[in-house]
Amino acid sequence: MSTQAVPTNDRVLSDWAALARELGPRFAARAASHDATDSFVADNYRDLRERRVFSAGVPAELGGGGASHAELCAMVRVLGQHCGSTALALAMHTHQVAITAWRWRHEGAPVEPLLRRIAAEETILVTSGGSDWLAGSGRAEKVDGGYRVTGRKVFASGAPAGDLLMTMAVYDDPEGGPTVLHFAIPFDAPGLEVKDTWRTLGMRGTGSHDVVLQGVFVPDAAIGIRRPPGRWGPAWHVVAMLALPLICAVYVGIAEAARALAIRQAAGRRHDAGTQELVGHMENELATARMGLRQMIDAAACGRVGSETTNEVLIGRAVAGGAAIRTVDVAMEVAAGAGFYRDLGLERLFRDVQGARYHPVRGSAQLLYAGRVALGLDVNGPDSTGNARKEQAT
Repeated sequence: MSTQAVPTNDRVLSDWAALARELGPRFAARAASHDATDSFVADNYRDLRERRVFSAGVPAELGGGGASHAELCAMVRVLGQHCGSTALALAMHTHQVAITAWRWRHEGAPVEPLLRRIAAEETILVTSGGSDWLAGSGRAEKVDGGYRVTGRKVFASGAPAGDLLMTMAVYDDPEGGPTVLHFAIPFDAPGLEVKDTWRTLGMRGTGSHDVVLQGVFVPDAAIGIRRPPGRWGPAWHVVAMLALPLICAVYVGIAEAARALAIRQAAGRRHDAGTQELVGHMENELATARMGLRQMIDAAACGRVGSETTNEVLIGRAVAGGAAIRTVDVAMEVAAGAGFYRDLGLERLFRDVQGARYHPVRGSAQLLYAGRVALGLDVNGPDSTGNARKEQAT
């Protein structure tokens, strides 16, 4: 955990993607080892912290890097070309910073102390959003001065390095009924425990362990948002608008890396018609992934928070995520038998990109949302939560 301030850097980096390109080869050299040992990318996180990347999204006037949302997406996309695990874990932190900065700038939310702390200390945020989404999970019980929270949060990327867990729990309000409370919990809070559970197909270095909360005290003053469970509202439209493009950018970066590897591997067969056709297929899929991502970033840039913008982002997420997976799938065909060997690195990209399947909103939930918007219906209709069965039961 970060417990001491990081020296202030007076130079504001305007091109965060350039920094990612600088650090990327170093991270790429470590990627196979983290993948083979299921180990968290702690060394990469140290490098990122030294270069003040964790405060990139904090407004410059509050001491941060002042990076725009589009610049942040470009940064994690480039990192995804070198180490998917590092890029995804960073994206999970970064979208929490971006959301907090947006609320400070556009809503006047009282989050300036948190943003200044991130800028001063390079505080690392860990989110449980992937396991909570609209419905929320965990139980909050009212006690004097606050709440006691119990629950198990899965997919908590970056947990081994986390300073603050950005999470939620459901409080059965005797007057208002079930209410989802949003809050931050320090990782050193009594009752919080990180369970070493991250043994997965891909993205093995993200440290996305389970975080167990056993009666953790959350003061009243720490509650940032209160909302009804299972319903789209202003707060969650902001989350979708800013978080999902950052997450999808990682997978587009992985697809770009797979394409580059496949092209190099196929160079000796470039006059073969079958190879040419496969490469053409791969190019189409990658272009589709890039267009989907661009739609998401453009939708976020428009600044119109609501169901229409969220719909554009969710469609872009479906298009970009699916096309990124198909790009890497075809890249395996282009590389032929060599792609099956670990030392080429393509099979790791093939495994890592599968993670794009599991981020919300996916499958029928996204299709229902898009259909309801097109038909002029309320998006808070049946099956609107977008939570997976496991996530609802957690």
